[in-house]
Amino acid sequence: MAQQQMVRDEKSLGDLLGELVAETGTLVRQEVALAQAEMTHKATRVGKNVGSLVVGGAVAYIGALAVVGGIILLLSLFMPAWISALVVGLVIGVVAYFMISSALTELRKTDPVPRSTVETIKEDAKWLKKEMT
Repeated sequence: MAQQQMVRDEKSLGDLLGELVAETGTLVRQEVALAQAEMTHKATRVGKNVGSLVVGGAVAYIGALAVVGGIILLLSLFMPAWISALVVGLVIGVVAYFMISSALTELRKTDPVPRSTVETIKEDAKWLKKEMT
């Protein structure tokens, strides 16, 4: 009688394989959700840096338009107008260069690969191989 109770408590191979398939499906769905979350986070960072590029370009353009006339006129009191226009244009260009360079540097640092998801998938694959043997 004790042996019959022990046999009933043990799961059959079919039940175990069914559970393994169900758990593997759940695991795959969770990994896909993790990858989506990670890619969304990275896309948000890239979007912010692209926004910085756009804002930096717009600031440079607006600054050049708004200030260039007044500064050129002011400097033309002390030097020829063409030299004052050249000096103002160079200063605005340098400011724009540094703003755009900074944003591009941050964009280059962004890694588009979902590294943590790849690592957990590798770990899951190792676990699954171990369980199947």
